[in-house]
Amino acid sequence: MSEFGTDITRDDIIETLSFFDSWEDRYKYIIELGKELEPLAEVHRTEENLVRGCQSQVWLVHERRGDKLHFHADSDAFIVRGLLGVVLAAYNGQPVQAVLDLDIEGYFDQLNLIKHLSLTRGNGLRAMVKRIQTIAQSELQNSTSP
Repeated sequence: MSEFGTDITRDDIIETLSFFDSWEDRYKYIIELGKELEPLAEVHRTEENLVRGCQSQVWLVHERRGDKLHFHADSDAFIVRGLLGVVLAAYNGQPVQAVLDLDIEGYFDQLNLIKHLSLTRGNGLRAMVKRIQTIAQSELQNSTSP
């Protein structure tokens, strides 16, 4: 399995999606990305790890290795797993401050993504991002606390 953010970067996704002329082909690619996500262990599929605001069930866990954050996520929907791959490619393995500083809307604009998602999927995508940024903010505060 590939690790998003390391083996599959946001630049890889931007470049690959630019090859496709139709959104049908882009959706197929995004669904294929989702197949690269390693399934989340049942032990992590808890209420606490659920991302609120998503139409589908989405679970997100993280760990900090040094100054970098590593995320693992899963969903019960194929397209959402792919969207998780798009998001994780941007954030996974990044330093805490880089997670907070990333212009995620600019990334989504480069992909021309949001306007091709239903309102509920777009809101779910933003809920995933908000959860990741909340985690990063918490980790930053924990590292600066005495």
